[in-house]
Amino acid sequence: MKFPRNARIFRGQLDLAPVAGVVFLLVIFLLPQSTLVLPPGVEIRLPEVSGKPLPGPAEPRAVVAMDRQGQIYFDSQLVDAGQLRERLRQAVERTPDLALIIQADQEVRLESFFHLSKLAGEAGLQRVYLSGRPPLPPPPASPNPGP
Repeated sequence: MKFPRNARIFRGQLDLAPVAGVVFLLVIFLLPQSTLVLPPGVEIRLPEVSGKPLPGPAEPRAVVAMDRQGQIYFDSQLVDAGQLRERLRQAVERTPDLALIIQADQEVRLESFFHLSKLAGEAGLQRVYLSGRPPLPPPPASPNPGP
């Protein structure tokens, strides 16, 4: 195959319209994938669980969160004990084999877990799980600064 020998390096001015078009296309495709708004929920620091990951429930589940002040959240809504019992009872009527996962802040007292387990039992739930998180990886070692 013969290649042309009269090819020259372009020395003119670049047109920015195609570059701007590509940038706008990237913005259009990447913007919906970003999280500009924080997801609703409660800030909870789960206790760290070391060792191999524990299995979670395979059956349908409901999640109850408790912050460090002891406030209870169900479906990201603040509820009291009576409302939680009633909403769990309604969830059990819809799905009989429902399991409850308790996500409680690491500063919550142990009595709160027993109280939530008792409410779950009164609502008809047979299985209650306590949620934890795996240990965080250690931070990267900082390079030694020179003397």
